[in-house]
Amino acid sequence: MTDSSTTQRPTVNDVARVAGVSLATVDRVLNERPGVRDATIARVQNAVDSLGYVRDVSAANLARQRQYRIEFFLPDGRGQFLAALAETLATVTPVARLDRTRVVVKTYQADDPHALSRQLERLDADQVDGVAIIAPETPQVRDAVDRLKRVGIAVVAMVSDLPSTRRDRFVGIDNVAAGRTAGTLLGRFAGPVTGSVLVVAGSTHARDNVERRLGFDQVMAESYPGLAPLPSIEGHDDPGIIERAVDRALTANPDVVAVYSIATEHLALLRVLKRHGVAGRLTVIAHELTTDARAALLEGDFDAVITQDLGHVVRSALRVLKAHSDQRRIDDAQESIRIEILIQDNLQR
Repeated sequence: MTDSSTTQRPTVNDVARVAGVSLATVDRVLNERPGVRDATIARVQNAVDSLGYVRDVSAANLARQRQYRIEFFLPDGRGQFLAALAETLATVTPVARLDRTRVVVKTYQADDPHALSRQLERLDADQVDGVAIIAPETPQVRDAVDRLKRVGIAVVAMVSDLPSTRRDRFVGIDNVAAGRTAGTLLGRFAGPVTGSVLVVAGSTHARDNVERRLGFDQVMAESYPGLAPLPSIEGHDDPGIIERAVDRALTANPDVVAVYSIATEHLALLRVLKRHGVAGRLTVIAHELTTDARAALLEGDFDAVITQDLGHVVRSALRVLKAHSDQRRIDDAQESIRIEILIQDNLQR
């Protein structure tokens, strides 16, 4: 009886022998390079199927000294969330280089979708394997992403999805679920009170903001009818805009009992709450663990922060883009980004 552990897997030599072709021809067929007749391709594919040959993409890439080039496109905002993401990319880049992957980070003018589309239109499939993007869902971005897919460049949307495009995958948390989580937390922390809820968003054109607001409103309507969310304040993560708008909203709505901060510019919000003497008195639920959000949790000014592991997001984007480039399967469980909830008691000091 043959020990199954010693059974050798079929190799490209076996495929070439069964198909009656050279190793070079097998290599051309497996890598979908031109210059092979249809009948020969069929013979190679039949040999692959009959032998049960499974290609070791990593070994093949190593043998060819394949190098990947992955480009990340981030808006040029100065907020702490984008700074933390850029820092994460800087940490991951040297490690990726060991895995034959060159990571390039580019920025674009946040309020100009045409600027991003122009950068994307210049990309060449012979030089770039994959692109990861954080961008608003605009017609210009949609057309640019669709063009990347037509020329054979893999695309993932990070943090904020682009479902109207042909992007290969979204890498980030379920933002509707994150908004629902925020609603449940705010309702439970606020307790049996009635009043208005101040909502501060970054941009109503950013899908992550829109989806979080949607999930939040669902929970408010379902479970906390005594809490009335106000129309979103669109702060564009600009401290000056946020301070002025929140100041006006608190003055005009003295019945505010809680704040939901979808935006990631937390310091400006905190300054206004302290100026009005309500910091630590109003229930505040925020997104993303920035430096300011951490300090607000420790001081008791924020009740909870909903966040995501940016290291997981970046590494997942790299794995997904390389897998699409090599036409390999993706492990959905490995690439699922979890929603994390932090309060003062579980915050690492």
